[in-house]
Order: sequence, then structure tokens, then C-alpha cells
Amino acid sequence: MNHRLACVVAACLGLAADAPGVVASTYEPVPNVEILVGGTPQRQYAHHGRSYLEALKGREYAIQLRNPYGVRVAVALSVDGLNTIDARQTSAGDARKWVIDPYQTITIRGWQTSRTEARRFEFTTEEQSYGQALGKTANFGVITAAFFKERVPDVLPLQESERRQAVPPSASRPSDAQARRANEDYAATGMGRRTDHAVTQVYLDLESAPVHTVNIRYEFRPQLVRLGILPASPSTDPLDRRERARGFEPGFAPVPPSLR
Repeated sequence: MNHRLACVVAACLGLAADAPGVVASTYEPVPNVEILVGGTPQRQYAHHGRSYLEALKGREYAIQLRNPYGVRVAVALSVDGLNTIDARQTSAGDARKWVIDPYQTITIRGWQTSRTEARRFEFTTEEQSYGQALGKTANFGVITAAFFKERVPDVLPLQESERRQAVPPSASRPSDAQARRANEDYAATGMGRRTDHAVTQVYLDLESAPVHTVNIRYEFRPQLVRLGILPASPSTDPLDRRERARGFEPGFAPVPPSLR
């Protein structure tokens, strides 16, 4: 079946590609999908055959896609079930796609809103999400990338060395009230600030089925704890703290530094 589909090439979004060197390979390469916050790849957790990620509320994120093949690929990329190019809900085969050259890596930072601009991906609640604004709420909390190869002969894969700058995300400890509210929040993706992102449209003759598909589930920490993926944090409930109180400990009464 001949699939000649419209695809989008990211032209000015900071495509990252390293100079490769030729090596022999005895394994089938697998495309890589990373979620970046502040430029840092976020840890993914394997659980019951799925990959999970902790969503950091209020933080912008980006999706890094790596093509390990010797041919171009077109990637159908959806967030919360919405195509990142046009926000439509379709099959992966019918979706508009991002084009990646052989052995290259691109970074998609937001929803494509025109030929020159995008709006940043941002972890938020369901109520504040882009899907909620569109009335499309069936697929919150999932990022999906389906990789389709171009119909040209394969060549030997090349070795790629990825460079990343680690920028540790900032963090703060919520109050008890904030923590209780967070337990009831479920993660989704909002439409954040504008950013320059020029694209152009091309047509590729693609294979009829994706060579590889990646699904990443994301949730806020309290929900990952409920799912048994992350360990529970020490309780911040004042009553729990008071229930652990004890009457006596050995030694003498210390003098606080402020009273010395």
C-alpha cells in the first residue's frame, strides 16, 4: 500500500545532530524518545509493561526524537491524544508527521500553531489543559510517537553520540494544604508561551505500518505513588506527626543558637 503523506520538517527549532562515524551493527536499532525539562532528560519508569514519567506541575517540557535508521523517518507525535502539528485526533497512519533525517535527533518543544510559531508544552492539570480547552479529554496523560520509515533501501546504521546539557530543575516543597490538593490533581499538557518554530511541508512515500511506537504515560508524583511506581514520601499530615511523638529522650535540654 502506497502511503504518500504530508509531513512537516522542523526548520528552526534547534535540530540537534551529532557527526556520526560508521560502524557495523548486529542488532536492530530502536528509536529513542526523551522528555526534557530544562534541557534534562527525565527518568522513565517501567511498570507492568508501560513506561511512566513524573510530570512536574507548571514546568515546560520538550520531546526529543532520535532516528537510528539509515533512512528518513516520519513521526506521528501526539500529546494527550492530540497531534502536535494540528491537534487532530486520527490514526497514526493518517496523522501529519515530523520528518527526521537519517541518524538525526530533533526536539519538539510545543504545539505547532502556524508555519513560524509554536506554543510550549507545559505540565498542568486537566482543567487547565489544551485538551480541555478543545473539548477533547479522552486521552489525557499519554505521549505517543509512531515512527514510519521512508520507502528507500536501508544502509548500515551509524554510531551517534548525543550531547545534552544538564540543567537541574528547580524544586520547592509544598505546604500541607498544597500537598493535599495535589493528591487530587491529574496531569495533562497545556498550551504555554509562544516560541519561534519555522517549518516547511514535504511529501514522503512511507511504509504502511510504523517500524516502532513509543507510549509514555505521565502523572504527578502522588498518582505515581498510588500506582505503586514511586515510593510514598514521609507523611506531612500534622496528626500523623503528633501520633509519632514520644515523651522522653536521653540527654539535657539543648539551647537553640538564637538564644545563646
